[in-house]
Amino acid sequence: MRNILITGGAGYVGTILTPQLLARGYNVAVYDMCYFGNHLEPHPRLKVIEEDIRESERFAEACWGVDAVIHLACISNDPSFELDEGLSRSINFDCFEPMVKAAKDKGVQRFIYASTSSVYGVSDEPEVTENHPLVPLTLYNDFKGQCEPLLFKHQSDDFVCVTIRPATVCGYSPRMRLDLTVNILTNHAVNNGKITVFGGAQKRPNIHIQDLCDLYERLLGLPAEQIAGETFNAGYQNNTVMEIAEIVKSVVEQEMPERAPITIETTPTNDIRSYHINSDKIAAKTGFKPSHTLEDAVRDVCRALKAGKLPDSLSDETYVNVKTMQRLKVS
Repeated sequence: MRNILITGGAGYVGTILTPQLLARGYNVAVYDMCYFGNHLEPHPRLKVIEEDIRESERFAEACWGVDAVIHLACISNDPSFELDEGLSRSINFDCFEPMVKAAKDKGVQRFIYASTSSVYGVSDEPEVTENHPLVPLTLYNDFKGQCEPLLFKHQSDDFVCVTIRPATVCGYSPRMRLDLTVNILTNHAVNNGKITVFGGAQKRPNIHIQDLCDLYERLLGLPAEQIAGETFNAGYQNNTVMEIAEIVKSVVEQEMPERAPITIETTPTNDIRSYHINSDKIAAKTGFKPSHTLEDAVRDVCRALKAGKLPDSLSDETYVNVKTMQRLKVS
């Protein structure tokens, strides 16, 4: 498989994954509306299709000659409930099965779906495996979970389907998101000298953006029998929100001693999502083991801020998905 189509390939994860695959010799088509701009460098083996995934016929055309689809595009993260429910449904759910059918009809051999570990909602289980019941708390994780069985309806010998449930992603990307826990706390620690923790006892799994991109690349090359019809958790460190804040404080004070001491304040929250995911299955089945830590992610964001790569990081709404879509009046 050498011809890859990445929906959302100009997004937070896609902007790291796309050049990585190009560097490995793949031909990459990025299918993305580019609401947040296009930070991808031109490349002779890169094609950017600025189009909406809800345009089923256009997506079907883009699938001609494609060996594998990596489906990242969506209205992402739980605050998407602030948008119109119809918009979230149309992008995150209604168009999903038509996309899968179009890919299969056009001869695509592999479909990799990025779901989310937030489908587990709240769980007291010490180790949440892939068999744990899904407990959707928001439109985002509800629609993400509903898409999973729709994908596997179309699993066949010549159409390999696999679902990944990633932990919350963290770390620097040229198409940066500052609406994710580790990234938010790092931004505020650097620029305000203060971290505000909402709640604190909730358990939140994280995975470094580079590890997630390495996983998607690995899934392109593995034998079909190792991944066909499988659902995998993909996380690394499971910490409470307060533990994450303490890690951020420590790393920022190391990277920027002039900012010390960073203070941590707590405030009540109605965001009760809490779960501790187990990622043993993906290690056993595919050999994938993350190698980048939460500390690495904080350090990367610190250095990007120091280097001026994230201007106006406290005020620019482009770093916050929901606010940008509200400003653009996406419909």
